[in-house]
Amino acid sequence: MTASEFTRGIRENRTQVAHQLIQVMLVGFAIGMTRTVVPALAESEFGLERGSFLLLASFVVAFGAVKAVMNFVAGRWSERIGRKRVLFWGWVVALPIPVMIWYAPDWNWIVAATVFLGVNQGLCWSMTQTAKLDITKAEERGLTMGLNEFAGYVGVAIAGILTAYAAEWLGTRTGLLVFGMAVVLLALLLTVVWVKDTLSWAKAETAAHKAAPPKFLPRYPQGVSEHPTTGEVFALMSWRDRRLFAISQAGLVEKFVDALVWTLFPVFLVGEGASLTEVGWIVGVYGFVWGGSQLFTGRLSDHVGRFWPNLLGMWICGAGVAMVVMGTGALWWSVSAGVAGFGMALLYPNLSAAVADITPPAWRGSAIGIYRFWRDLGYALGALGLGLAASLTGAAEAAFWFVAISMFLSGAVLLWLAEETHPRLNPANPRGIAGA
Repeated sequence: MTASEFTRGIRENRTQVAHQLIQVMLVGFAIGMTRTVVPALAESEFGLERGSFLLLASFVVAFGAVKAVMNFVAGRWSERIGRKRVLFWGWVVALPIPVMIWYAPDWNWIVAATVFLGVNQGLCWSMTQTAKLDITKAEERGLTMGLNEFAGYVGVAIAGILTAYAAEWLGTRTGLLVFGMAVVLLALLLTVVWVKDTLSWAKAETAAHKAAPPKFLPRYPQGVSEHPTTGEVFALMSWRDRRLFAISQAGLVEKFVDALVWTLFPVFLVGEGASLTEVGWIVGVYGFVWGGSQLFTGRLSDHVGRFWPNLLGMWICGAGVAMVVMGTGALWWSVSAGVAGFGMALLYPNLSAAVADITPPAWRGSAIGIYRFWRDLGYALGALGLGLAASLTGAAEAAFWFVAISMFLSGAVLLWLAEETHPRLNPANPRGIAGA
């Protein structure tokens, strides 16, 4: 390809951006099909003993641990074999999931299916995110991440509602089988036929930065080689660079909320007398507000920066979680879910955009993969923590308070250690040391 063919921008690459948005929506469908029906019917359909909060959380613990590792692998792997191949293999791994849920004689099969789901999500969602960052402009990163997460989490919300109806019309197992196989086969077809690999754009961006540095210099970590080892990137993301550490820990803790919504929120609502379709819509409010608001919040951060949307998002989301157990009724729960969803929309695309701001294109895929490793490890740690909180007290409400307090404390760490990362708003001093 010639240099002119590596022109970056959402408008300039709108066809591929559209294909990647379809891909991430299908990824959202894949995880969304397990979000309402499976936890709500864990006892009646899959043989889970009543009150077994830790066992209920076990499938999310398995999912989070596996997805975290696969995010790490996907980032590094994509820099060697390309983004499209990683996406393709992620969908191949998803093929057994609907069949396993359909056949599942007990809860262990559900846990095993979510291991495959973790591999699928780690490979596929990582690649849709990385590919769009490859082909869009630096000043569009917030909007790019907002579009990506909008498509994905609206997909999660839609799937949660559709599978609730499918379970009522076709039966739990058959409904999930039909929906799941349709999603995976469609995604594989679209990947093979229409998705293009974008690794060459990342390489072209690296070359362009060498030839002509950008107008506003990003605050890249100093003292790092052009092509650092996996261990070096892991250390930077995890502790060596305090800004990247602050972002990574915030990403980890915010997944506590999603683990709660996935596991105990449906159980809590059913215990309060809500029907399965009501649960689908209430939980769906969280996903719709989260997904839809990111069209605004991602773009907002391109203008006002990443720091304040991330910080306020942590605290607003925590407040929404606490609100759930402070009132009763479908309207109250829906409003509370919406508050939590809006807080998540403020922080979710912009934590990733902050990582992209201050990591060079040569190893941005690895950095995003490691950030996503820590972020999705939050599924496992959060599910374990909220499961323990509920088990020790015998009440699901304790899990909500555990998550809310964790969000407030993590936000405080972000306030203490993070800084604005947008190159236009906080550019590096060419003679100084960024991130010191």
